[in-house]
Amino acid sequence: MRSVYTPPFNLAGDEEELRALVAGVRAGWLVTNGQGSAPSATFLPVIWRDNTVIAHFAKANPHWHEIGSDTPALVIVTGPDAYVSPTWYAAKAEHGKVVPTWNYSAVHLTGLVRVHHDPGWLRMAVEELTSEHERGREAPWHVTDAPSAYIDGQLRGIVGVELTVSKVEGKAKLSQNRSRPDREGVVAGLRQSVRPNDLSVADQMASALDDENG
Repeated sequence: MRSVYTPPFNLAGDEEELRALVAGVRAGWLVTNGQGSAPSATFLPVIWRDNTVIAHFAKANPHWHEIGSDTPALVIVTGPDAYVSPTWYAAKAEHGKVVPTWNYSAVHLTGLVRVHHDPGWLRMAVEELTSEHERGREAPWHVTDAPSAYIDGQLRGIVGVELTVSKVEGKAKLSQNRSRPDREGVVAGLRQSVRPNDLSVADQMASALDDENG
């Protein structure tokens, strides 16, 4: 069963591209079923390595208490999104049968999650997350830059999270069901925006159009 509604033309199945999206966004929502209540969700910085997602909670966050040794869970990572005005479609001038929509990209990672309290595991996770997010900076910060006793105290305030991924689903809703003139109109319309997300969606759509040209 799919966890995300995905028409065939919106299916994003290239795992390398999905990993690149997750690595670029670098954070997502961890969702688990509540115990007789609504699902719980926490936004966390994440790293997806092989078939494992690594993250950590604040220990004060009660969410982790509902996670057992192997609890079903979902991590949702969303890429750029944008409102699409029907005024951008070439079809509007042809027949007027157009309505607004929303374009976006997302990756759903489903599997079994567990928590970690071991200080060694927590330090490993924090060091890996830090190295990933500090990468490329002129003077990257390292965990070892802080006093060891201070880091030890900080580690006592978090709980590690490890998701073993069993299913990967990607969705890219980029007007693939529209004609080429309609999609070109959307690209042109989005590029008039000052919103970074709009411009990113325009770039994604333009890249897809270029790919179709060969």
